[in-house]
Amino acid sequence: MHVVRGSRITEKGVFDMNLGNGDGGATASELLQAQAHIWNHTYSFINSVCLKWAIEQGIPDVIHHHGRPMTLLELVSALHVQPTKAHYIRRLMRILVHSGFFELRDLEEADHQTGYALTCVSRLLVKHNPSSMAPFALFALTPFPKGHWQYLSAWLRDGEDVHPSTFEMAYGVPTWDAWRSPEVNSLFNQAMASDSSLMAKVVVDTCGGVFEGLSSVVDVGGGTGTMGKAITAAFPHLECTVFDQPHVVDGLVGSERLKFVGGDMFVEIFPADAILLKWILHDWSDEKCIEILKRCREAVSSRGKVGKVIMIDMVVGNQIEDHRSVETQFFFDLLMMVTFNAKERDEKEWAKLFADAGFSGYKIVSCLGLRSLIEIYP
Repeated sequence: MHVVRGSRITEKGVFDMNLGNGDGGATASELLQAQAHIWNHTYSFINSVCLKWAIEQGIPDVIHHHGRPMTLLELVSALHVQPTKAHYIRRLMRILVHSGFFELRDLEEADHQTGYALTCVSRLLVKHNPSSMAPFALFALTPFPKGHWQYLSAWLRDGEDVHPSTFEMAYGVPTWDAWRSPEVNSLFNQAMASDSSLMAKVVVDTCGGVFEGLSSVVDVGGGTGTMGKAITAAFPHLECTVFDQPHVVDGLVGSERLKFVGGDMFVEIFPADAILLKWILHDWSDEKCIEILKRCREAVSSRGKVGKVIMIDMVVGNQIEDHRSVETQFFFDLLMMVTFNAKERDEKEWAKLFADAGFSGYKIVSCLGLRSLIEIYP
């Protein structure tokens, strides 16, 4: 047996690194699996970098317009990459195939040749797809200030009244103030419109009954009106007011049943049969959420009839059977924590907010994947 100084193999096959049994008596196989797990998470950012590269190069669009799976050489030619660097593209595409963004298919007209094809995932990255998630992904992967993640340890030791969030600790201003710059604001609005386009389609197709009996709805934080336009197109009996900050809605042109109004949701929300809050409350602390919800309750109770609030937001744990979905919800929770000192909430946390804001009841319908449709009643 080959003996390595400072370590030994015991009679039970347990690998002892002379660490005071700090490995808990794990087998060599378990230790190597643990090492691989650590490496995987250490370098998982490479998945994001490769995804960004694929979107920026327009690879989903190139394959889509090609009309059939593309060989490596066809893809290299379309990307105007030097043929001598084809092996680099193969290696980049290999990880994208492994991650489920593309798939390799056998080509019928050629022996032993394969081509890259779109999957359901990469079809959502084709830029002219009305439900394209490319703008959302590019916003999240754009390298504008992300250094605040490096301040997490210092922020956790700091008094919360000194720096409300790691973003403010790093850059000296709240996130929303930093995002007012024209460049970032434009990227953010495109990202939110991208998400709203997909979400509107799903809501209309699977949860359209939530709008039955309503004649008016105010889309609070509705941005450039993607959700509002979809709602008014699908439900001719509805009038929709898109309510957002003045600098967001200034210059936007509505229609007979779609209006754009600037204002402050912490001060007043226009009366309507229903208030729509799509992915709004996760950006705010519990205290701020209660303020917003109270304004919503006033708005749906001021016309002599009792309306409702319609929320689209995450309910952490609603996908408990799906490990990857739960992980993504946890990712968003930490994203909200470091960016806004806000959070994603489980059902108990939502129920407490609704009660503290004076609502009498709620209903959660898990029909929107990682998010849920929540109706809240005064």
